[in-house]
Amino acid sequence: MPVFDPWSHAALPCGPRYGMAIRVECYAGYRGEQEPLAFWLGERRIAVREVMDRWFAPTQRWFKVDADDGNVYVLRLDETSGDWEIAAYRRTGA
Repeated sequence: MPVFDPWSHAALPCGPRYGMAIRVECYAGYRGEQEPLAFWLGERRIAVREVMDRWFAPTQRWFKVDADDGNVYVLRLDETSGDWEIAAYRRTGA
């Protein structure tokens, strides 16, 4: 299985340097905000069907998610500020 690169040509980053800020509804486990369940693009709620992959950095957490709009998103949590953003997405629908 190929490694997913959120910055490759197959995934389109949002914005010139940083991602798009979003609100995220999370499953709160023993570490607090652990996994995204849904996120909002403006007033539109997009449910997460599956967390396909996850990876961690010292102050960031990344989640590759399959969303109910048929697209794949990479969501990033800045653990220092608590801010979420869409770091990348891949349109999979027609």
